[in-house]
Amino acid sequence: MTTATAFESANKSYLNGVWTEGNSGRTYEILNPYDQSVVTSVRLASLEQVRESFEIAKKAQKEWARSTAEQRKEVLHKAAEYLKENRESIVDLVVRETGGSQLKANVEVHLTLELLEEALHYADEIYKVREVPAHIPGKVNHIHRLPLGVVASISPFNFPMNLSMRTIAPAIALGNSVVHKPDIQVGLTGGSVLAKAFEYAGLPPGVFNVVLTDISEIGDEMLTNPIPNLISFTGSTAVGRHIGSIAGQNLKRVILELGGNSPFVVLSDADVDRAVDAAIFGKFIHQGQICMIINRLIVHKDKYDEFVAKFVERAKAIPCGDPRDPKTIIGPIVNERQLEKALNVIEEAKLDGVKMALEGKREGSVITPYVFVDVDNDSKLAQTELFAPIATIIKAETDDDAIRMAGETLYGLSSAIFTSDMEKGERYALQIDSGMTHINDQTVNDAPNVPFGGNKASGSGRFGNPWIVEEFTITKWVSLQHEFRKFPF
Repeated sequence: MTTATAFESANKSYLNGVWTEGNSGRTYEILNPYDQSVVTSVRLASLEQVRESFEIAKKAQKEWARSTAEQRKEVLHKAAEYLKENRESIVDLVVRETGGSQLKANVEVHLTLELLEEALHYADEIYKVREVPAHIPGKVNHIHRLPLGVVASISPFNFPMNLSMRTIAPAIALGNSVVHKPDIQVGLTGGSVLAKAFEYAGLPPGVFNVVLTDISEIGDEMLTNPIPNLISFTGSTAVGRHIGSIAGQNLKRVILELGGNSPFVVLSDADVDRAVDAAIFGKFIHQGQICMIINRLIVHKDKYDEFVAKFVERAKAIPCGDPRDPKTIIGPIVNERQLEKALNVIEEAKLDGVKMALEGKREGSVITPYVFVDVDNDSKLAQTELFAPIATIIKAETDDDAIRMAGETLYGLSSAIFTSDMEKGERYALQIDSGMTHINDQTVNDAPNVPFGGNKASGSGRFGNPWIVEEFTITKWVSLQHEFRKFPF
């Protein structure tokens, strides 16, 4: 059996270290977004199996919490080894299951490996004891960091391996257990491949469980189950609000990475050619299906015409089509519902009279680039998260005006500023209410050692070392009174 075939046959939930058929009675076909061919069929896990997986995780976590840092590091190291040894087959699967280009697939595997390797650096953070001063004579204060417990992990369709592993790796590294539900559309790359890696690594049964199912089968069980101490979710802001509401009622921790409307600001002193280079990548990688993708291009009036002309010419030349072709940059939209949503946005903008500098077209499940210009920053088009290869370009009268418009959105995930003055760029960066701002770069940046996360409707909490350690652990104060304490009564 080839590795690729092994992945396709790993179309089962992974519960307590055993590949387990779902017993819901329903079957889901995972389709290749490009040609709608069947990648594999999955028997969906039932509500009862999900509940059982949390019980399994709770029991397994108590043992895993007693593991040594070296044992946890060995598991992480071997999981990374598995991904490296099977990289070619995994890249092929990412292309077929997510519709991503060869470039996107390789980037995703690289990011996933980085997360595992970074987790090695903080696997020994639990059980460290820090002493802080005491104001009572004879008292010693010890601050302990302990595993949090069980983590409920829910990941999306666009970068399923990477966006799953950024929860799974730190959870396991810090002595927690995980019940993970990937988007069923990408159940193999978002779940089964990772389970294969940890199975190979010798992770004890029950520490990592993957449930291949959907919401119509299990409802809100991932959120309402009383066992998990934290819910980690990457996806839409609407679903994030729902999760936050339920978690708040049940006093559960959440870490939410939600939608975005990332601005790309070109100031009056910017190098237009460099800005266009960055903007083309940051707008069109993975068909624009990334939360950090450039959503609004805000350009100073002095650079506007030159930028528009050069951006449109570059957009026209982007190779679109079959993601199996190494030359392809823009492949298919993930499913028909998302595709129709994008087409509706385009038609509505046309009806509203928004000027178009480049009209794309639908070719099967692929949308070629659209570029709208002279867009009003307050318009529905500009304020909508565009999960598609649709660019909106907005003219700014001044640099201050451009920065003001950049911040006028409900979202606050990523942003970018192009300027020849780095000091000015950083000063302006601090004025944009977003979790991340990149000077002379585009908005799609990620790394395992930076505080990754958004403000406002883009989420709460931060991934990345060392910030993730706080999210996935409990801090406990233990005081030791060495001398008899005299009390006032």
